[in-house]
Amino acid sequence: MRLRVEFTTEPFDLDEAPAHALVAREVVEGAGLDAVDVGPFGNTAQGGADAVLTAVDALLRRTLEAGATRISLQVNVVEEDEA
Repeated sequence: MRLRVEFTTEPFDLDEAPAHALVAREVVEGAGLDAVDVGPFGNTAQGGADAVLTAVDALLRRTLEAGATRISLQVNVVEEDEA
């Protein structure tokens, strides 16, 4: 099974990326996921279920430790023809 995760971390800072946003980028880029897209207002990544779920766990733990006060995320099953 393949999954897609979409997430944002808060609080936002339009002048400089906050520490929790940098940590989030580090987690998803280092997780071996496919199609990672990191942007200023939202982030997406997809991959195998185990890799995505492991990355989500690390994302939640590490961004909270880095000062995130809110994390919004959505996880969807990706049909094979969407991969």
